[in-house]
Amino acid sequence: MTQPASPARRTTPDPPAAPTGEPPPGRGRRTPLGFRPDIRNLTLLGVLAVLVAVGGITEPDAFLDTGNLQLVLTQASIIGVVTVGMTFVITGGGIDLSVGAVVALASVWATTVATQEYGFTGILFTAVAVGLGCGLVNGVLIAYGGLVPFIATLAMLASARGLALQITDGRTQMVTVESVLDLGVRDSYVLGVPPLVLVFAAVVVLGWLLFNRTTFGRRTLAVGGNAEAARLAGIDIRRHRLLLYLLSGLCCGIAAFLLVVLSGSGQNTNGNLYELDAIAAAIIGGTLLSGGRGTITGSVLGVLVFTTITNIFALNNMESAVQQIAKGAIIVAAVLVQHRTLRTRGET
Repeated sequence: MTQPASPARRTTPDPPAAPTGEPPPGRGRRTPLGFRPDIRNLTLLGVLAVLVAVGGITEPDAFLDTGNLQLVLTQASIIGVVTVGMTFVITGGGIDLSVGAVVALASVWATTVATQEYGFTGILFTAVAVGLGCGLVNGVLIAYGGLVPFIATLAMLASARGLALQITDGRTQMVTVESVLDLGVRDSYVLGVPPLVLVFAAVVVLGWLLFNRTTFGRRTLAVGGNAEAARLAGIDIRRHRLLLYLLSGLCCGIAAFLLVVLSGSGQNTNGNLYELDAIAAAIIGGTLLSGGRGTITGSVLGVLVFTTITNIFALNNMESAVQQIAKGAIIVAAVLVQHRTLRTRGET
């Protein structure tokens, strides 16, 4: 007895394959090394080139001097390290308003008489430990305490500034450890590059690898883009947010040590408005303020743009108030451009 033939299966055509080799919006095609040039980064490079030209025209002798260019890079190194940590936090959907105060607290705690008795290692360890401790408090309050990042880090800003003032009693604490001070002199430069710049470069490279080549970086993008979807995908949201603020605190501790090397002292006024500079540099570099998108390379270029602007203003004897107004205007313009871009792409 023959069995009836089974009905023919209904098949549906496979969906068309996605085009290969097409760059995502806002990026160029891949280079032979596998990188995609970002239009925003190229624009920032153009802006930086224009600023260098302006500095060279307005104050050619002073601006183009090797010592001044080394100073620009050194100053960019300190806020640049802070900005790397800020980029991770903002990309993960948070904000950290306490970075400047944490830098101040770490710098004064690391330069007390008791700490300096332990020499180079004691100063470095204390600065990093204080930064990590503040990041831990921020992370616990936000991730496990349920506080809004704005409120938690604002409270840390006030507390850290107050504690720094109490430790110093309003005085400047001078560094007496020669091995620390030696890092700021020209004899310690490597092929004309200050050690602080080398530390900054190392932090940028490690930050870029962590952001672009690890699971941690992908989870940061996922948490910042859609926290609920990330949770359903198995990501521990609270632990990851805690790690983000620990990373920001670590960067603040490193920046505090670099600042101690550069200034040779610890002051409760250190890190003033660092939160403004770090957030601004990250935003104009392409990090989305609402989270879910960020770029370490863009943030570094943003730092260089702001530092160059500050240097040009200083060489031309312009008031610091004008510098702050210019920075505020740049922040507003960058956010407006981001918002308009997202509306054009239909992402909002």
